Amino acid sequence: MASHKLSLEIPDTSNLSILRIDDTSVYTNLIGITCPQLFITVPGFNYSVVIPEARLTTGYRLILTACDLELQTTNCDSEFAELPDGIYAIKYAVSPHEYVYVEYNHLRITKAMSDLYKLWCDLDLYPSDPIRSQKEQMIQLQTIEGYLKAAKYKVENCHESKQGMDLYNYALKLIEKINCKLC
Repeated sequence: MASHKLSLEIPDTSNLSILRIDDTSVYTNLIGITCPQLFITVPGFNYSVVIPEARLTTGYRLILTACDLELQTTNCDSEFAELPDGIYAIKYAVSPHEYVYVEYNHLRITKAMSDLYKLWCDLDLYPSDPIRSQKEQMIQLQTIEGYLKAAKYKVENCHESKQGMDLYNYALKLIEKINCKLC
């Protein structure tokens, strides 16, 4: 029996104000594509935002802002609020919706990575062997990045949301600890 193979890609971006979603589904020509639905639940919310069907053409690429996700309601054409890090629950379905759908938990770590990049920028390195304190800082920053990547894997691939968020929050504490030393 012919069926669509739905899939989405939600790549990490360095833009704090957008969430990108790409439709990477394989659609069969034997069945029509009707009533596409995309639901996104933002971290900390109990309801989903429904993306308008008109934006869900085959092979779509969505660049979603705080306005699209109903986190911002004013100045949508001129000010772009940052989207929060955390777990975004995303469901994509076509008719018949109860049978043809995919669901994802996406752990957004954009703000945490931005903070980590700033720490890398603050590290005073030269193209030579670093002194002991620099080497220790490099190891700390690599460790934090490892915790953030592990958190993403736990949430997105292992389906262990609590453990992933625990790792994410621990990485944030480590970033904060380094920031306090630098202040």
